[in-house]
Amino acid sequence: QVRLVESGGGLVQAGGSLRLSCAASGRTFSRSPMGWFRQAPGKERDIVAVISGSGSIKYYTDSVKGRFTISRDNAKNTVYLQMNSLKPEDTAVYYCAADSDGSGAPRLRTLYDYWGQGTQVTVSS
Repeated sequence: QVRLVESGGGLVQAGGSLRLSCAASGRTFSRSPMGWFRQAPGKERDIVAVISGSGSIKYYTDSVKGRFTISRDNAKNTVYLQMNSLKPEDTAVYYCAADSDGSGAPRLRTLYDYWGQGTQVTVSS
C-alpha cells in the first residue's frame, strides 16, 4: 500500500517558522515530481511548491517565493517544505502529493495521483 504521511504542522506566530515533512512508503518516488499544496477553509486546493525527481527543478507560487523552500531526500523517500516568515494568510491544511508518471515540476494539481492526509498549519497574528 502506497502512503504519503505529512508531519510538522502546528500553531505558530506570524514571523515564525515550520518545517513540514512528507514520508512516502510502499514505493519509491525518487524519479517522480512531488509537491506541496494547501487548502484554506472555503477555498480550493492550490499549489505551493513542487520539485522534480532529481531536485534540480523547483517551482514556487508567487506568494511564498523567498520564504518557503522545497527539498527532497530520495534516499529517505521524503520531501520537505521549510516555511519561514510565516503569515496568517499561510494558514491552511498542507498536503503532500506525488506525480508517479510525471517529469519535471508540473504545476497542474490533477496530475498528482498520490496524496497525503494533510497537516494543519495555523499562523496567528
